[in-house]
Order: sequence, then structure tokens, then C-alpha cells
Amino acid sequence: MLYTLISILILLWIVGLVSNIGGPLIHTLLVLAVAIFLFNVIAGRRAV
Repeated sequence: MLYTLISILILLWIVGLVSNIGGPLIHTLLVLAVAIFLFNVIAGRRAV
């Protein structure tokens, strides 16, 4: 689920860069998704 969300946000980010739609909202969501992904990776390694 998380990888799907990150993939969609990266795709929207690239589209936003090319066509200048979405503005800073897509960039903010992408940064948020990457932060959540990194948190899950770090927390997952600690639990194992």
C-alpha cells in the first residue's frame, strides 16, 4: 500500500514538474510520503 502511494505521488510529481500543475501541494505530499516511508523502514529494522 505504501509503495503504491509513493509511486503515484512520484508520478504526479513528475507530471507537475513537466506541466506546472499541482504546485507545491504535490511536492509537499511527496516529501510527506518519503518521510513516512523512511520512518517505516527505520522502525521496521528496530523491531526485527
